[in-house]
Amino acid sequence: MTPAFERIAVIGLGLLGGSVARAARERDAAKWIAAATRRRDALDAARAAGVLDVAGTPEEVCVDADLVVLATPVFAMAETVRRIAPHLRPGALVTDVGSVKRVLHESLPGLLPRGVSYIGSHPMAGSHHRGFAHARADLFDGAACIVTQTAPSEERDRLCRFWQALGARVHLREPSDHDIEVSWMSHVPHVLAYAFAHALSAAPAAAHEVAGAGFRDFTRIARSEPELWGDILTANRKALSAPLQAAGEAIERMARAIEANDSDALEQIIGSARDTLAGFPQYETIEQHEPREGHATRDEE
Repeated sequence: MTPAFERIAVIGLGLLGGSVARAARERDAAKWIAAATRRRDALDAARAAGVLDVAGTPEEVCVDADLVVLATPVFAMAETVRRIAPHLRPGALVTDVGSVKRVLHESLPGLLPRGVSYIGSHPMAGSHHRGFAHARADLFDGAACIVTQTAPSEERDRLCRFWQALGARVHLREPSDHDIEVSWMSHVPHVLAYAFAHALSAAPAAAHEVAGAGFRDFTRIARSEPELWGDILTANRKALSAPLQAAGEAIERMARAIEANDSDALEQIIGSARDTLAGFPQYETIEQHEPREGHATRDEE
C-alpha cells in the first residue's frame, strides 16, 4: 500500500514522538523519516535502532517533509512553528500530538506560509513513562486518535490514513468539541489522581503497606510529568471548568452521605456510577483484563 506521506519529520523524540517514528518505520507508513530533538541520547538511540533516515535541527529536517509531526510540549509548539515555517515546502502538512486543540488552532495556522496547512491530531495513547527509551511501535494499536475537522477533506483524509497505518482508530472532531470531550475522559481523571496523591502526605506512615491493585490503578497517572500536565491543564482551563465542578459536587454529595451514615444514598450514587460506566463500550473491554484486589498480577510495564 502506498503510504499517505512519503517523507515525514518528527519534532521531539519523547514517548509519543518516538513512537510515531518507530511505528512509521516498522509499518512502512513513510519511506523517509527525519527527526529533531534537544536530547542527544534520544537521537543516538533512534539512530541505533534504525528508525531515522535523517537527524538534525527542526529547520533542517522539515525542508523536504510532506508531513511534520510536532511532538513538543503544547506551549512550545508556536515557537517551533515560527522556526520551521520558512523552511516548509508548499503542500506540506503540519500536525501535532498535543492534548489540547483549540489554543493550537488559534495560534499555529497564522504562523505558516501560504500553501502549508495545519490539522490537529491527538492520539489517546501514552504512559506515565517518558522518553524515547519507552517509545513503542505498537503504542497506537487500537487507540483513539482525534483529527480535527479544519482543513480540506483531501488533506484530512491523508492524515487519517497515516494514523490508521500506525494502528489508531480515527475520530473527527471540531477543536472546541475535542477539548470538552477530553477534559472529561482524560484531564479531570488526571486532576483527581493528582489531588488524591497530593493528599497522601496526610495518610498514616504505614498506610502504603496495605495498598493493593486498586490504589496502583487509580494513582498511576499521577506519576505523569508535572511540567507537561501543568501545561495541558492550564491550556484547557475553559473546558475543564464544568467537569471539575460536576466532579466536585459528586464528591461533596458522597461525603455528606457518608457523614450522615446514609447507606441508601451511597448505594444510589454507586449504582448510578456503575450504570454510567456500563454505557461506555470501551470500558467493558478494559474491565475484562483488569486485575482484582487481592489477586496476584504482573507489574505494569
